[in-house]
Amino acid sequence: MSELTRVINQLEAHGHRLTASRLAVLSEVYALQDQFSADDIHRNLPRVGRATIFRTIKLLVDESVVCRVLLDDGRLLYKWSSSGHHHHMICRVCGTVKDLSGCGIELVLAETLNSASFSMDGHWLEVYGRCNPCRDSVGA
Repeated sequence: MSELTRVINQLEAHGHRLTASRLAVLSEVYALQDQFSADDIHRNLPRVGRATIFRTIKLLVDESVVCRVLLDDGRLLYKWSSSGHHHHMICRVCGTVKDLSGCGIELVLAETLNSASFSMDGHWLEVYGRCNPCRDSVGA
């Protein structure tokens, strides 16, 4: 079973309607896989309304199919993700986005929140810097 088929089955199992427009957005997101914006999807699917695109992307984020990537310039991009909860390392030079999982931040957060008697609903961590090729080319 392909990953796209698995996601379609997941959405159906969770009671989400799979209209032709929603399937078109899902197929486009799957085809892009790498980071993309809602505008990228709209450029590639001009007959699909922007509201449908945004609602479908939000659904895919809520279903953990797509993750959000916040660039250091404030732009919000998205990326196909099947790795569960994770964070990102983002190169400020070339824009490469790599997943960062197993960084231990969850343990630090749990201890901090417990000592502050605070209940967390979620968190989002992006690490900005330079990837090895960019770091080497600048001579850091």
